[in-house]
Amino acid sequence: MKVEQVLELVKAVSDSELTEFKYEEDGVKLSLKKTSDRIVQVQAPAAPVAAPVIAPAPVPAAAPVSAPAAAPVSAPAGAPVNAPAGAEAPAEASAEGELKGNVVKSPLVGTFYAAPAEDADPFVKVGDSVKEGQVLAIVEAMKLMNEIESDFTGTVTEILVENGQAVEYGQPLFVIS
Repeated sequence: MKVEQVLELVKAVSDSELTEFKYEEDGVKLSLKKTSDRIVQVQAPAAPVAAPVIAPAPVPAAAPVSAPAAAPVSAPAGAPVNAPAGAEAPAEASAEGELKGNVVKSPLVGTFYAAPAEDADPFVKVGDSVKEGQVLAIVEAMKLMNEIESDFTGTVTEILVENGQAVEYGQPLFVIS
């Protein structure tokens, strides 16, 4: 299943009244679960597999307008979706106001984890001082845990995603001043 097809399914489930969607074909398992109008979990295949394109369900006329499929609901408004991964970009303006500092972005699509284990303390909290190269979080992609390191020395002023939340490539994760 191609990334575009997965994003189409995520958008279709987000726009619909479904709360859970499971799909399995040729060893590819996709499980989408929605709570509070956002996708909580996406399981990706272990290897690329060709799959037919599935058209999204029509959206009822009274449905609220949602963010584009490539930009999750939790991403700050105006954040560039196709921006290069990493943390070299200054903070973008959000619906809540101007972010001050440097943004650390997700270098890949996956699930964000703030701590190394469920019962462990988070790597960083708002107000913590961090150094360049320090681990800020983990993004799990296809059962691989990828450490997200800071490219800046400073203080964490905002954490823009929640633990266990699905994140997109280039999505802002932290603001460091």
